[in-house]
Amino acid sequence: MSRVALRVEYIGSEFHGWQSQSSGVDTIQDYLEKALSKVANHPVKVTCAGRTDSGVHATHQIVHFDSVAERSEKSWIFGSNAHLPDSIAVVWSGNVDPDFNARFSATARRYCYYIRNSRVRSAVDDQTVTRDHRPLDAKAMHQAAQALLGENDFSSFRASHCQSRSPMRNVISVEVSRDKDLVKIDITANAFLHHMVRNIAGVLMDVGAGVKQATWVAELLALRDRNKGSITASPDGLFLVGVTYPATFGVPDGPSMPMFDR
Repeated sequence: MSRVALRVEYIGSEFHGWQSQSSGVDTIQDYLEKALSKVANHPVKVTCAGRTDSGVHATHQIVHFDSVAERSEKSWIFGSNAHLPDSIAVVWSGNVDPDFNARFSATARRYCYYIRNSRVRSAVDDQTVTRDHRPLDAKAMHQAAQALLGENDFSSFRASHCQSRSPMRNVISVEVSRDKDLVKIDITANAFLHHMVRNIAGVLMDVGAGVKQATWVAELLALRDRNKGSITASPDGLFLVGVTYPATFGVPDGPSMPMFDR
């Protein structure tokens, strides 16, 4: 039995999230496991670094699985891709230590949230970038976001049905920047609560639009009350772009940015 790790990319728009569901709806996990099972010639179950929501994308999702099949790294990549839809692709494969776990061995995850700040919608990137027609002050958003740094109770930024036992998370870095009409929220933490990044994005966009003052982010954090926050921003602009592991495992950290941000 060997343990194999993969880096997977996907556009999440046509899927009901990463995780398999009993209702039988299309999920990324289901498609990937079916493809890998064909290559391995036996049933394969995968574990991922972060279970992304419906509509959320990834350029650097890491998974692991165990297999008795002897396959080359090239075979896992190209064999799987032959059985996957165009919106999912395996881009890296490697044999890893049996102790490696894509979820529990990770020390940090990095997400980027992209906002097309324009009054006019785009026909090209409507599923991979969120649009906000209000003029956004990226500098004000960045200043406000610094209140999120460190280990804090993120109850004000978690989904009401979040199943995590603890609301405590450690945000390592957060930056908001602008390149012409594209505003990016780049955030790294040890882990994230359900809808945490999208709820942060909703709050920061209100700050950027001048609806709220920059101090509002710190105030919300202290309140620990999701009902006091803003909307949950659309999943369209959210990408998982990096996962960090101890170097001894030999798994690439990223980030792996989408093409329009390279």
